[in-house]
Amino acid sequence: MGEPDWNTVRQEFPALAGRTYLNTATYGQLPRRAVEAVKRHLDHRDEGACQDFLSWFDDLAQLRAALARLLHVQAQDIAFTTTASQALSLVMSGFDWREGDEILTLEHEFPNQLYAAQSELGVRGIECAWESLESSISPRTRLVLLSTVNYVTGLRPNLAEIVASLRRRGIFVYLDGTQSIGALDFDCGAIQPDVLAVDAYKWMISPNGAGFFYVRPDVRAWLRPNVIGWRSHWDWRNVDDLHHGAPEFSGDAEKYEGGMLAFPSLYGMQGSVGLLEQLGPAAIEARVLYLSGLLRKELQGLGAEMYPHRGDHLPSQIVLARLPGTDSSLLARELAAQNIFVSARKGYLRISTHFYNDERDVMVLIEALRASTGK
Repeated sequence: MGEPDWNTVRQEFPALAGRTYLNTATYGQLPRRAVEAVKRHLDHRDEGACQDFLSWFDDLAQLRAALARLLHVQAQDIAFTTTASQALSLVMSGFDWREGDEILTLEHEFPNQLYAAQSELGVRGIECAWESLESSISPRTRLVLLSTVNYVTGLRPNLAEIVASLRRRGIFVYLDGTQSIGALDFDCGAIQPDVLAVDAYKWMISPNGAGFFYVRPDVRAWLRPNVIGWRSHWDWRNVDDLHHGAPEFSGDAEKYEGGMLAFPSLYGMQGSVGLLEQLGPAAIEARVLYLSGLLRKELQGLGAEMYPHRGDHLPSQIVLARLPGTDSSLLARELAAQNIFVSARKGYLRISTHFYNDERDVMVLIEALRASTGK
């Protein structure tokens, strides 16, 4: 398969017209095919009065399989959700917490992880730097909460060894892949976290309300659903004679979904995932890392200070930079007034390149920064 025609791909995203959008770490843009998929579903509801609603689950079985291919796992390992925080709540409710237990996460983590680490009475939440994670583990550590890419700093930790080490020690590993899945290849089947959750509205360029999570097969044997509904019983498709009594759960991750799904959002995600598969994860990762590398080089040419990452980490598509003598939050607002969109985090500009960006986007930003600083 040859290199995608990125100029043609860019035309799939009408929101990019007239804008320099370098802010996918906040929100991804929707391709036309995602919007069309949602509209087709809603039109179909009107045409058929929802009488074929069970077939919608068949459609989403294809999406489940596509997501499994993306993560290098099996379709039965995947459950749909509306937010990553729902998947994290499932994990938090599954432990028999005891006084003195510890939850470990990294400094500057996404609030989901930080709040969860502090939410259980009698449980100690600990934040540490990435390079000191190993030394921060104690005999009381029961759960480690990490992101595949940090939303503030852009840190992309090399997770393979640490996840394997934590699992050998009997410590549960929850990963949030919201800031990388869809941009960077992640072999969940090889790394084997206990749970990986993804909210798809960023790098997976999907509507809000579309999300999914992976649950490792041996974890499904003991992690009970925290949402119970008519689809909890394994024979839920038998709608003419639904089971009455205690539900008998299947062994698939689908058992965590409970009831109806957010069909419009998930049909939209199906359209987006089709584009991701068409382009290919390897081509997408190469594209985003090429653009972020070009961006770092140009920023350093302006004398920008890059966020210092320590410890064993991999290249990231999120760039943190601070220009001497500037207020990054004010600068981000000034850029927005010029239709150049980035974010400010912890005193740095946070700039995030996806495959729909191009070299011109990078240079428009650099020229605007040069003008603002007089360099």
